[in-house]
Amino acid sequence: MPSRSAAGVRTGVRVVVAGDRGTGKSSLISAAASDSFPESVQPVLPVNRLPADFYPDGVPVTIVDTSSGMESRVKLIDELKRADAVVLTYACDQPMTLSRLSTFWLPELRKLELKVPVIVVGCKLDLRDERQPMNLEQVMAPIMQQFREIETCIECSSATLIQVPDVFFYAQKAVLHPTSPLFDQENQILKPRCIRALKRIFMLCDIDMDGVLSDAELNEFQVKCFNAPLQPAEIVGVKRVVQERIRGGVNDLGLTLDGFLFLHALFIEKGRLETTWAVLRKFGYDDDLKLRDDILPIPTKHAPDQSVELTNEAVDYLRGIFRLYDIDNDGSLQASEVDDIFATAPESPWSVSPYADAAERTPLGNLTLNGFLSEWALMTNLDPSSSLANLICIGYGGNPSSALRVTRKRSADRKKQRTDRNVFHCYVFGPKRSGKSALLNSFLGRPFSINYTPTNGVHYATNVVEQIGGTQKTLIMQEIPEDGFKKFLSNKECLAACDVAVFLYDSSDEYSWKRSRELLLDVARVGEESGYGVPCLLIAAKDDLDAFPMALQNAARVTQQLGMEAPIPVGVKLRDPKDIFSRIIMAAEHPHMSNPETEKGKKRKQYRQLVNSSLMFVSVGAAVAVVGLAAYRAYAARKNT
Repeated sequence: MPSRSAAGVRTGVRVVVAGDRGTGKSSLISAAASDSFPESVQPVLPVNRLPADFYPDGVPVTIVDTSSGMESRVKLIDELKRADAVVLTYACDQPMTLSRLSTFWLPELRKLELKVPVIVVGCKLDLRDERQPMNLEQVMAPIMQQFREIETCIECSSATLIQVPDVFFYAQKAVLHPTSPLFDQENQILKPRCIRALKRIFMLCDIDMDGVLSDAELNEFQVKCFNAPLQPAEIVGVKRVVQERIRGGVNDLGLTLDGFLFLHALFIEKGRLETTWAVLRKFGYDDDLKLRDDILPIPTKHAPDQSVELTNEAVDYLRGIFRLYDIDNDGSLQASEVDDIFATAPESPWSVSPYADAAERTPLGNLTLNGFLSEWALMTNLDPSSSLANLICIGYGGNPSSALRVTRKRSADRKKQRTDRNVFHCYVFGPKRSGKSALLNSFLGRPFSINYTPTNGVHYATNVVEQIGGTQKTLIMQEIPEDGFKKFLSNKECLAACDVAVFLYDSSDEYSWKRSRELLLDVARVGEESGYGVPCLLIAAKDDLDAFPMALQNAARVTQQLGMEAPIPVGVKLRDPKDIFSRIIMAAEHPHMSNPETEKGKKRKQYRQLVNSSLMFVSVGAAVAVVGLAAYRAYAARKNT
């Protein structure tokens, strides 16, 4: 049975009980399920289930017993990997079993890379030697310091039923209302992602946008999250607690953001995590404090050669956001201003690859408007779900389903000989030292560097290109390193996401030209075989250097054979190559042109045409025969009459 519903709500919690032999695992489970101590119990119990009404949260708990014997190790590992929470047991009358938690069991869980809460449970409390008292908090503190996955520790007795139900209550609570995403226990503060989520919730509830929650707004928040209004005396009491504990948490208008955050930190410190989680989940957050998938209406791509773009409505909203945060009106955003835009998102999404260095910036490193919009276009193209989630988090108030659109299939564009795309994805191929990275850097307005740094990972450059007539299109250029070319082409759908491909070669190096030609022929072949052929352009880079002998003649002959336009000379070192990017866009806008045809592809095309002609001839002949037969029958009938 799945542990979550379609809306991300948990429908069950699976708890696996593990520990050394003889520590009381089976007795603990039996006592919890039957509310009585079993006189005899089998070594490993079958799966037990506590019904939904067993605990206040109304979520059933499945309890799985395990054996610590070597013969059952494979089954133990399998059960642990399926667990939502793990209960590790030790025997209170056997100190060695407690030591084994930190020397064996907890390291073993880490080896399995389990990311679930752990509840440490001391069983057989009634058998502990009273002459050897133990301070549980003192003993467990260093272990919990070392193993942060431990959610809580508790001791119980199955014989006397002391705290037995509490064991699985804490296990269930650790799954339904986990501490780790919300609170840094070492520093006793809210975690950054939790603060960001609560800040967004605060701003959504601050209807009049005056920076505080008035009594009326606080009451609406309470009703929305808990279906019950606050009484006036309760509101006064809440504000009094905040006012006494934190300076600036309350002012004459109501509860401030600092006060709102303090209240939730207080709930967590007092063990009332369910309160904060109820608020977060009401506003659409999952256990990782990201917006749940069920509230993100991502349009569905029905074919690999479709892509997702922002709609004009969403782009207009982003233009407004840029102007709002460009406080000094210099046409660019400082890093701190970009961080402010994403202050209510889980994190600033463009600080990591592939976005960190992919857009146009000023000499001071600030993000231009074109760079800002291009980053959004890139994120929407690569990760539509993340793009829509961030758009909602920064305050997009329109219908989420109107923010993104799915483009028409590229194969359909080729048949119709036109496209309605606003964002084009360009693959950049070429041998090492052919100038691929230099071309991408020039696209972003960066100066030429004489230092050669090979590209090993993913490298994107994205910018807005203005066409003749003033229309603007966004171009995403993706460098394909030569070392990864074979692996790239091994995927049959590798060209499905591509609108246009460019092939660079060093015009002063004959080997570079030959290698680029090989890459071009390989891509053309894969395009013909897969049905995802793309317009291709050859770029003769380093045009400022002397060309190798016969360079122009060789290149012209190859492009003519393949049905492509002649190579485009580019020298990014000496002049601004903006014209090349307009030509790349033009090629992408005419998807039926500049598609290279190999000899094999031409023969295949001629064969199809021959077959179609034959079928047409047969069809016409059959039609003539039918008409003739009908005429003969009519003539014979008239003659008989």
